[in-house]
Amino acid sequence: MKTWIRRTLIGAAATTALLGGLAAWAGHSHKGCWSENRAEAQACYVDMASRRLDLDDAQKARLKALATQLQAQRAALVPEGRTPRAELQALIGGPSFDRTQAGALLQAKIAAVQLKSPELINAFGDFYDSLRPEQQAQLREALQRGRHGHRGPRP
Repeated sequence: MKTWIRRTLIGAAATTALLGGLAAWAGHSHKGCWSENRAEAQACYVDMASRRLDLDDAQKARLKALATQLQAQRAALVPEGRTPRAELQALIGGPSFDRTQAGALLQAKIAAVQLKSPELINAFGDFYDSLRPEQQAQLREALQRGRHGHRGPRP
């Protein structure tokens, strides 16, 4: 695999993991923010994270921009009406695995990541850099703790 593809995929995966951790930390469960409407759920998670980190208005705006970029990245990777399961079912729907279509699907995902990743990385960097040192420490601790409050590597 080419170096630039590997770096792009690693960068996108790391950013997605960080943002997923932030969302998990903000919500601890889907009970409080579950909604079929993505905009409502996003607003709920942003509000919850804002309260937990005690964000000021400028930081909230950066977090909202980050959430918007994350949603754009997700939409680019999983187009409306297509789920990863549906894409896999299309690949194995015939008597043999459709390698050509799988390659085209992978190239489309790589292109989507390459297109949206710089904006997503910048949005996360802007948000993180706007945090005060104690807020950064809070966020790092929450990401280390994980979704259910577990510390350290999982057994």
